[in-house]
Amino acid sequence: MNCKTVLTIVSMFVFSYTNAQQTNSPKFGKGLFNLIGKDSTWSMNMGARVQFLATAEWDSNKEGLYNPSSSMLVRRARLKFDGFVLSPKLKYKLELGLSNKDISGASEHTGNAPRYILDAVVKWNFHQNFELWFGQTKLPGNRERVISSANMQLVDRSLLNSRFNIDRDMGLQLRHHFNLSDKFIVREAFSFAQGEGRNVTVGNLGGHQYTARLEFLPFGNFEGGGDYKGGDLKREQTPKLAIGTSYDFNNNAVKNRSNQGTYMVNDIGYYETNITTIFADAMFKYKGFSFMGEYAYRDAKDPIAKNSDGTPTGDVVQVGSGLNLQSGYLFAKNWEVTGRYTNIALDKNITGKDIENQYTLGLSKYIVGHKLKIQTDVSYLDIPTAANQLMYRLQVDIHF
Repeated sequence: MNCKTVLTIVSMFVFSYTNAQQTNSPKFGKGLFNLIGKDSTWSMNMGARVQFLATAEWDSNKEGLYNPSSSMLVRRARLKFDGFVLSPKLKYKLELGLSNKDISGASEHTGNAPRYILDAVVKWNFHQNFELWFGQTKLPGNRERVISSANMQLVDRSLLNSRFNIDRDMGLQLRHHFNLSDKFIVREAFSFAQGEGRNVTVGNLGGHQYTARLEFLPFGNFEGGGDYKGGDLKREQTPKLAIGTSYDFNNNAVKNRSNQGTYMVNDIGYYETNITTIFADAMFKYKGFSFMGEYAYRDAKDPIAKNSDGTPTGDVVQVGSGLNLQSGYLFAKNWEVTGRYTNIALDKNITGKDIENQYTLGLSKYIVGHKLKIQTDVSYLDIPTAANQLMYRLQVDIHF
């Protein structure tokens, strides 16, 4: 799929819009347009968003800052489509990424093509509170990853997410929820996936990936799905808490971060090993105050990749643990101050990597909630045996 193809698809949707039964013009942030078929057997909402990011970085030691660098880019540029087919019980979602960051990673495993497709999934509510998903979408892993990049509390996700997240994959998901009491909600999710990430076209390598997640909401649902949005923009009038845990098992994985990272190539093809990743997380919100905490742990049956004769290939599974603590407060006129602490402790005996501690302080101005906002933050990365790093970022996010 190239840019010309994407533009053709968009043109087709616009043409369909002019022939639809209803021509509603949504409020800003609710999509570009909403379509409902003449016989009400289908619907489509189309949205678009873009993030502009400027970054400046320096190395740091006792003498001061040095080796400055800077960059400006379109961090994300995306088109989103969602709706139902035949019945509201059969929903779908399609999300395309158009920026270089979104489509990077082309390789022989993706047909040497840009990775335009982020999500392409159908969701069937086949019985009461049971829902079956089929397609490519985010796995039920750590909370920070499942939170949309459009709804983040800081400029970008933490180091824990970049080191441990299990991201998107192709497969099946079964989801269910029930009430223990009038307010206490329990959610369950189980996923069976290919285990190599998104847009893979070469067929399944190694085994498959199995993910299970359990969530508890003792005080009921958050306003506006706030358990998966950064900051307390709804200013919850009663305390709200969500606690979740995920277990992920990638059987005979061929990548060094479960279904993410690089392929572990050896003399006979690919090195395979079982990789386990565990997440525990929580979200709390009350009257403008928010807190999110996450812990991640990854282990592997044999983390050192080997050739057929037992000699190391140089690749290793990124085993270890991570901790992320993040808190913010929303002031009057929707200004928010946020602080974050992240600790990454990969197994140095295996990975050769030192402990990383990152401290981040952010400021956000929500003009129209997460749909139109300006965010800036400064981060200090402390690595005991290497140069420390200072990073400043400024981002503008607009979401139609």
